[in-house]
Amino acid sequence: MSRRIVILGSTGSIGTQALEIAARNSGTFDIVGLSAGGSDVALLARQALEFKVEVIAVARASAVSDLQLALYAEAQQRGFSTGHFELPKILAGPDSASELASWSCDVVLNGIAGAAGLVPTLEALRADRILALANKESLIIGGPLVKSLARPDQIVAVDSEHSALAQSLRSGTSKEVRRLVLTASGGPFRGMTRAQLEDVTPEQALRHPTWSMGPLVTINSATLMNKGLEVIEAHLLFDIDFDSIDVVVHPQSVVHSMVEFIDGSTIAQASPPDMRLPIALGMAWPNRIAEAAAPCDWSKAATWEFFPLDEEAFPAVGLARRAGSAGGTAPAVFNGADEACVEAFLAGRIPFTSIVDTVAQVLDEHLAPGSGEWVPGNAVTLDDVLHADAWSRVRAAEIAGS
Repeated sequence: MSRRIVILGSTGSIGTQALEIAARNSGTFDIVGLSAGGSDVALLARQALEFKVEVIAVARASAVSDLQLALYAEAQQRGFSTGHFELPKILAGPDSASELASWSCDVVLNGIAGAAGLVPTLEALRADRILALANKESLIIGGPLVKSLARPDQIVAVDSEHSALAQSLRSGTSKEVRRLVLTASGGPFRGMTRAQLEDVTPEQALRHPTWSMGPLVTINSATLMNKGLEVIEAHLLFDIDFDSIDVVVHPQSVVHSMVEFIDGSTIAQASPPDMRLPIALGMAWPNRIAEAAAPCDWSKAATWEFFPLDEEAFPAVGLARRAGSAGGTAPAVFNGADEACVEAFLAGRIPFTSIVDTVAQVLDEHLAPGSGEWVPGNAVTLDDVLHADAWSRVRAAEIAGS
């Protein structure tokens, strides 16, 4: 029997690749619901009619009329006669993705970008759906909330690094794990010094050498902020102490991460850089999908390189460890300030190096004794997290001068 899948963020990079996988495996996956922000209603309409979904969610309520027109236009183009096809139900507004996350299905693939994915993540877990999580931010900022709702194995990581760790962890028991090793491509500025990074432009930072991603993730990869977020995510997903999670630079992006065991063995997951493999695993976990992506070509010579992380030029990973170790609302502040700083950098308001510097200043203020902002421990509420997220964005924007 095919799995019923809801895709949140269907017009983005993760969503479009997930639909490509579903199209090639129609007997395995049945796409029943799609959500998007509303900026590309023509694409959303094409997706909805191609997969005959039951429901669409659009975050921008003002886009509903445009979406309805796009659905009729797409239906006409496909040769459907008026009255002879059924339009999907449309949910609209900022809470629509959260409503869709509890729709009748087996798997919710959360590909929403940024902190906006938190409430849909919580709703999917409350509805007892398998959560294929590409939206790392929702786990990071809502750590205690998410973990308190999730049953064992309910969350399946879709990040290539965490998918690699999950696959490698099948090789032993939790007591046999010595450390996790996250790989990083190093981004477009690998080998540059702190001084050289000061003049980086948005155009340069958006040219990632390996992956094709949205602007937020691409800039976060350039600063290595993304790798810092992934360290926190790995800690939360696999219950491994921060001291036992390392980062190593691997420019080829073929080894996606590794697990070192107590007997000295290191198990690595390797494949050409292609997000369709972890997406397919997320949708079908624990099963694999045949031909999800091309394998390594072992008939050709290849060299894989590994370098230590330059934490002086790229301090984001160390800053993430500090936020993750503090816990409570600190990770929400770390992430929220970063999203605000990326926006400021892309708008030309701050230089590249100020992204991490500003996040560090906001985190310092949040954790300062007597600040009244930090909520420690595991007793955080959704309101605490949302307040911390909002405060961090406002404070980061103030520092950035916007």
